[in-house]
Amino acid sequence: MLDLGELHAEVTRKAIKHVHLSVLPPAGNVRVAAPETMPLETIRLFVVSKLGWIRSQQRKLQAQERETPREFLSKESHYLWGKRYLLEITHADAAPAVSVSPRKLYLQVRLASNQGRCEEVLDAWYRQQIRDAVPALLDKWQPLLGVKARRVFVQRMKTKWGSCTPESGYIRLNTDLAKKPPECLEYIVVHELAHLLEPTHNARFSALMDLYLPHWQHLRKQLNSLPIRHEEWGF
Repeated sequence: MLDLGELHAEVTRKAIKHVHLSVLPPAGNVRVAAPETMPLETIRLFVVSKLGWIRSQQRKLQAQERETPREFLSKESHYLWGKRYLLEITHADAAPAVSVSPRKLYLQVRLASNQGRCEEVLDAWYRQQIRDAVPALLDKWQPLLGVKARRVFVQRMKTKWGSCTPESGYIRLNTDLAKKPPECLEYIVVHELAHLLEPTHNARFSALMDLYLPHWQHLRKQLNSLPIRHEEWGF
C-alpha cells in the first residue's frame, strides 16, 4: 500500500513489463500493478506524476449515474443495445428462454425461479449477445490494426468495461456492454485490440486510437456517462 497524504494506492506485483494504474468504481479506489522488480520509490514517483489524472477519474466516478436496483419483476425497465424494454416474466415447465419484441423483453423461467435465478438467466443471455456480436467486430478491426487476439472472454466485470493481457493475447469484455449502444462495444473492442500494440495508455496509444477510431474520445465519454449497474462493489 502506498500512502500519499489523503490518497492511498493498493500495489500488486506481477510478471509484467509496465506499470498499470487503475481508478476503480464506485469510490475511486486506486490500484497499481507493477513489475515484480520495480522499486517502491519508482512506483511512488509514477503515481505522484499521475495525481491530476487520478483526481479527475475519481470525480467522474463519483458523478456517474447508477441504475436503481433491479428486482426482476414484470414491467421493470431493462436495456439491450442502448434501447429500453419492459420486462415481462412468464412461467413454464421448460428450459429458461429470453426473447424481445419492439418494446418488451420476455423472460421465461420455471415457476419456482426466484430473483437470483431470473438474474442468472438474463446475465447468461446478455453474455451471449456479446459473443454473437464480437466475431464481426474482430473480422473488421484485427486486419486494420494488424493484430489478432488469441482468445476473447465475456464475463461480468465489476471494475472495467474491458481488459487486455498483451503477453497472452487474451481480451476480456464486460457482459453489461450488451446493455449499451452497439458503438460502445465497438469502441471497447478497438481499445483492447490497440493494447496488443501498446500496453499502456501513453501518447502512442492515444495516437493509435486517433488513427483508427478518430471519434474514440466521444465514444468513451458516451459510455462513461451512461448509468452503470447498481451493485455492492468489493475489491
